[in-house]
Amino acid sequence: MEVAIASKPEESDPIELELIRSTLFSITEEMGAALERSAFSPNIKERRDDSSAIFDSRGQMVAMGDDLPVHLGAIQASVQAFVDALPLEPGDVGLLNDPFSGGSHLPDLTMVQGVWKGERLLFYVANRAHHSDIGGMSPGSMGPSTEIYQEGLVIPPIRLVRRGELDKELLRLVLANVRTPKMRRGDLTAQLAACHLGERRLLEAYAVYGERLLALSGALLLSTERRVRDLVASLPDGHYSFEDRLDPLEDGQEARLSLELRIDGDRAVTDFSGSSPQVTSGAVNCPLAVTASAVYYCFRCLMDDPVPFNGGFGRAIEIVAPKGSILNAKRPAAVAAGNVETSQRVVDVVFGALAQVVPDRVPAATQGTMNNLSFGGLRPDKTPFAYYETMGGGTGAWAGGDGESGIQSHMTNTLNTPIEALENELPVRIRAYSLREGSGGAGQKRGGEGLIRELEMLQPVVLSILSERRRTGPYGLAGGKAGKPGRNLLIRGGAEVLELGPRVGLRLEQGDIIRMETPGGGGFGACPAPGVTDGDGGENGE
Repeated sequence: MEVAIASKPEESDPIELELIRSTLFSITEEMGAALERSAFSPNIKERRDDSSAIFDSRGQMVAMGDDLPVHLGAIQASVQAFVDALPLEPGDVGLLNDPFSGGSHLPDLTMVQGVWKGERLLFYVANRAHHSDIGGMSPGSMGPSTEIYQEGLVIPPIRLVRRGELDKELLRLVLANVRTPKMRRGDLTAQLAACHLGERRLLEAYAVYGERLLALSGALLLSTERRVRDLVASLPDGHYSFEDRLDPLEDGQEARLSLELRIDGDRAVTDFSGSSPQVTSGAVNCPLAVTASAVYYCFRCLMDDPVPFNGGFGRAIEIVAPKGSILNAKRPAAVAAGNVETSQRVVDVVFGALAQVVPDRVPAATQGTMNNLSFGGLRPDKTPFAYYETMGGGTGAWAGGDGESGIQSHMTNTLNTPIEALENELPVRIRAYSLREGSGGAGQKRGGEGLIRELEMLQPVVLSILSERRRTGPYGLAGGKAGKPGRNLLIRGGAEVLELGPRVGLRLEQGDIIRMETPGGGGFGACPAPGVTDGDGGENGE
């Protein structure tokens, strides 16, 4: 096998470099669109819980679509796992979800395919999609587990397709371990099709640009690294720290997230050594790749101009997290919520430190959660169903304006699941869906409002919730007030209201209602005292 290596990446014309960047980016966007159009599950075709990317022959990311920030570093770890452990041959397509071998959490299935010119490896293409069930103890595979084996089928790097032939026995094994095999087969087929499309488009681009496509792909990494280093160099040198805690865990363990940020010239070190050891409750542990995704995302937000995400970020920012800690967990830690909840709180911690560095460019805390809801059961005709969704909330205010209301934020970039799609697909009725008025933190700039969403179950289900910011609200900055914490409520018999914890698993009967009230964002700037006029001469609040 011959591996194509880019040469002299520093010698590039800016215009030509931008053409290559746009070409590669458009291919990732087309891959994502093809995956979403052909997927079976609402979680992919409606919410667009997927990402697509291109890698060079050594496994370094050179382009990624505007997809999910939580996949920024994690999908690169998946490709690297194949490069290191299971080199792919022409016609092979790999599959994995193992969080300790390049994955994030088990419902995220990643496919990787080499792009070959004869026997010469030019690129890899990959996509990652969140499947609404991958087995385990809870429908949706997103329950409050205590070890990875409860969360579903663990797939190390394997070949799903060998030399162009689908391994039907392996596929049967995967489908035998999930609750909704027909939907899983459809989504896996959509992922395969997206990989094949990426392969075709890259070969077409190579036919146009030839070896310059490889050389300029390497130059893209160098360009991103330089721009990130320029950003870091523009920040004041120093040591900055911030600490926060997750909502209390069910067994009393502490989940502390502690950061020391060191800026020295063009070098940034994010040191999480003070964080808690990995825990055995709540499934809140993070693989290191997920922690890295959150860190890279925060620095990317500080860039004045859009910077394409690629492997250059990892060259410019060092991440320290001890093995066996909550932010660099090792097997058999449960990680279902680490990818979706702890990652959001890592963003809170990194922004909390950066707010001391550039206070006018960093927002107050956003809702700090994805409000994960999953459930499953049997339809009246006894066919199985499983569903998973996340919900938006309020974003934090900043010096330049109020926060946004009722949107997905930070580590998630998924869409809303339309009520019509949800009720058409599942035995469920949406009773309420609105903004949660008064949930945003007060301040000179007000935090965004959270959401209210009520779901009535029309069939008995087993339901799980993984959420955060149910005990303490998202912090404000510069004297702004915290946003209102979220609430999870169970309504039975149309009257009995039970407040649930942030992480629960329970059985619901027909007619039971789940009400999710998501957090509002933190406010920015202290409110003037009553009667004090603002700059336009009007009294505050008018």
